[in-house]
This record gives sequence, structure tokens and C-alpha cells, in this order.
Amino acid sequence: MKKLTVYILLLLVYCGCAQGQGGGFAPVPKPAGGEQVATFGGGCFWSMNEALSELKGVSKVVSGYAGGGKANPSYEDVCSENTGHAEVVQVYYDPKVISFATLVRGFLSAHNPTEMNYQGPDRGTSYRTIAFYRTPEERAIIQEEIKKVNASKHYSDPVVTEVVPFKAFYAAEQYHQGYYRLHPESGYIQAVSVPKVEKFRKAMHAELKSEFQK
Repeated sequence: MKKLTVYILLLLVYCGCAQGQGGGFAPVPKPAGGEQVATFGGGCFWSMNEALSELKGVSKVVSGYAGGGKANPSYEDVCSENTGHAEVVQVYYDPKVISFATLVRGFLSAHNPTEMNYQGPDRGTSYRTIAFYRTPEERAIIQEEIKKVNASKHYSDPVVTEVVPFKAFYAAEQYHQGYYRLHPESGYIQAVSVPKVEKFRKAMHAELKSEFQK
């Protein structure tokens, strides 16, 4: 009970992932030669960005917005829950080092894919679990990985991740990029993000870059 009380107080004090700070938007990089891109959303993008960036073969991860109808939305637009966008990350990776299937497995391990329209303390459709595909092959891979999670009975409830065709990605404001590493003192990072990343590291240990294989 004491731990739960401390956790709730931290959430109340630090307001969670919805801390707006203004600032310009980050650029959307073009893939380097031989690179491919994947886009996933699973709650606040701070922890998802950190988790997937730790995988071997991933060169960079950009936090942003996708899945909605408004072009170039701001964080405040998305938080209004009126744009249809979800908080997502765009992953740049070398398919010779890491497969799309492994990325999907990492994505499913970096959050709770059975929670619809929320992740932990964050509530709303902008925090929904969502995976985008760019080809029919990617769609089939996502569905197969979801089937594996369901068959494993790791969760008591079925996976509710949306599987939808990719249309557009908009990079989030610059202050959101790399937020996990830049603000380790944040109450939200310590209370919510760190446990999610640590869980991810255990699940994906063999696929992590050497500096994260502790």
C-alpha cells in the first residue's frame, strides 16, 4: 500500500507524459542506404523510444504522431483527443541485422498490448496500442506475432493492438526526442517509464545492443 501511495503521488505531482513545453518540431530523417522504417504506438512515446532504440540494428528512433487525420499536429492537438493520432515512434533499422518480426516482438514487449486506449496512468485514444504496416508481408508478420503473444497466455486478456496501413508520420516537438535519457530525474520517468524499459530489457535481452546487456 505504501508503494502504491508513493506511485500515485508521483503521478499527481509530475502530470505524466502530458507535460507540454512548447518548442520546434524535430525533423523527419530519410532512411540511410539499406535502411527500412517501421512505425508503432504503445502509450507514452518516451519509454517506447528508449526501448526500441536499444535493439541491435536500430540506428535511430523518432517520437511523433500517426494514425489520425490532421496534418502536422502539435502535442497539444494530439492531447485534445480530437485529431485521431496516437503517440508513436518511427524506427530506422538495418534489415540485415534485425528483422521486422523482431521489431514487432520488441514493440509488443515494450508495453501492455492488451490495454485499449490507455497505458498505465495515461488515458485516451492517443495512447492506444497500434502497429502500422507498409506491405502485405508486414501486415502478416504483425498478425503472426500477435497470435504468438495470445498463444503464450502471458496476459490474461487478448492483444487489442490495431493493425493498420501506414499513411503519414509527423515528428513530435524536439523536447520529446530522447526524453527518457535527457530527464532521468523526472518523477514520471522513474515511476512509469523505467519499469517498462526494464521489463523490455528482460524480454529482449538477446537482441539488445551490448551496452544494454547487463
